[in-house]
Amino acid sequence: MGQAVTDNRAMNRFELAVGSQTVYADYLRNGRTLVISYVEAPPSLRGSGAAGRLMEGVMEAARAEGLKIVPLCSYAALWMRRNRQDELLA
Repeated sequence: MGQAVTDNRAMNRFELAVGSQTVYADYLRNGRTLVISYVEAPPSLRGSGAAGRLMEGVMEAARAEGLKIVPLCSYAALWMRRNRQDELLA
């Protein structure tokens, strides 16, 4: 089992540690809305599914907190469309 996605509120980002590297999604909270501005994976993790696992964790956190999501990041928007997460869109 892999690492869990954590909410690093001090840095306004969700993080997933993969070995010694971190995949993250920068966000802003605006009331009950989570604005995802950027998703970043280190080059060596791109194509490994790490960013997708991160997004799954972000969706779980949003559901648990009753948040809606505004995906400004094109990767986040595409991931949400492909994974049918429309109910979380603001």
